[in-house]
Amino acid sequence: MASAPLDLPDSASPTLALSHPTEKEKIAQFKQNGVAWRGALSLESYLRREEILSSQNLTKEGGLTYWVLVDTAAQDRLVLSGCETYRKKALVARNGKVEETTAHGVGSVFCPPQLRRRGYAARMMQELDEVLRTWQSEGKECLFSVLFSDIGKKFYAAYGWEPFNSSHISVPAKTSTIVETKNLPTAQPLYEDDLEELCKTDEAMLRKSLEARPADSNVAVALIPDVDTIRWHHAREDYVGRELHGKAPIVKGAIVGSEKGKRVWCYWTRMWYNNNPKETKGNTLHVLRLVIEDEPHSSWEGSGTNHTNGSGRSHQQNGDEPSSYHESAITSLLLMAQREAQEWGMAELEAWNPTSEMVSAAQRLDPSAAVVDRDEESIASLKWHPLHTDPVAESIDWIGNEKYGWC
Repeated sequence: MASAPLDLPDSASPTLALSHPTEKEKIAQFKQNGVAWRGALSLESYLRREEILSSQNLTKEGGLTYWVLVDTAAQDRLVLSGCETYRKKALVARNGKVEETTAHGVGSVFCPPQLRRRGYAARMMQELDEVLRTWQSEGKECLFSVLFSDIGKKFYAAYGWEPFNSSHISVPAKTSTIVETKNLPTAQPLYEDDLEELCKTDEAMLRKSLEARPADSNVAVALIPDVDTIRWHHAREDYVGRELHGKAPIVKGAIVGSEKGKRVWCYWTRMWYNNNPKETKGNTLHVLRLVIEDEPHSSWEGSGTNHTNGSGRSHQQNGDEPSSYHESAITSLLLMAQREAQEWGMAELEAWNPTSEMVSAAQRLDPSAAVVDRDEESIASLKWHPLHTDPVAESIDWIGNEKYGWC
């Protein structure tokens, strides 16, 4: 790679600004960041994947925006840093009211290696903060944005994206043989056509849960796990599956029960991280979203902020003990997930910010399973854009802080 020019602008220069890349600049960024992010794909396959992912219902027609930091005074335009933002449907509960808002997920923050340590990424995030306050929000204020840091908790926190709970529990992909399955409820696979109705049910529970919050509660925010969001994850999975294995996975999750109001289900996605497609190390089946449908144990209770055990909610807050039925149902879901993970070359399956029942279920499959608090990778971070005097992570509850929100 050619060395960087010597007359690079200072990162504090008033002539630096956010812009949208040309198609040529966008491809050049992909070619550079693909070295780190293509996983088991060839560079050519990685470029095709990004093109396909940009045309999903979630991302088309302005759902995905590309950004670059450039020097507007330079005669020959040079991309100093770049990123993407995903428009996301969200809800905010505050002062006893629930309002719909446009939120944004920031992803693919990248600075070419030869331009690093000059403050360009930091300047880009500062510029992005200002733009996102009203971006695609129809003249209203965009209340919050999220990102998932792979460089620890400090860098993005310096620009307002504060770290929230970033914990997970994992179990090996190898199917557990220590669980007595005859005592478990039966899990059925979920397919593409099953998702839309379940996502609508989940969203309705979310709204009802937020509406029931006391007026003096913390501000609560939630990204809506609508079907377009779930299908974006599956489009990524389908493409990589075809590239590596010649076929796409058809089982997208699992469900226990058929009576509405009493079902338990989850969606998942397989991610191949290993550069060697013949090895399983690092490959992970991620639980995108776990849903417990009955109201007393709604999956939307609690928050993803201050639970030291990594749980997204705490049933003990109302004097309830975790339901043994729900724990058994989740165990059945995880057993099916294990089989799917093993079939598709995964090393493990993982659930973010696990509920107390999820932790118990995982430990039934693997007694050594423990909640891990991540310090470096996939740090869930949130920026509250309106002026706020309190630290965000202490005054805002991020509801449903699970893998489906990742971008």
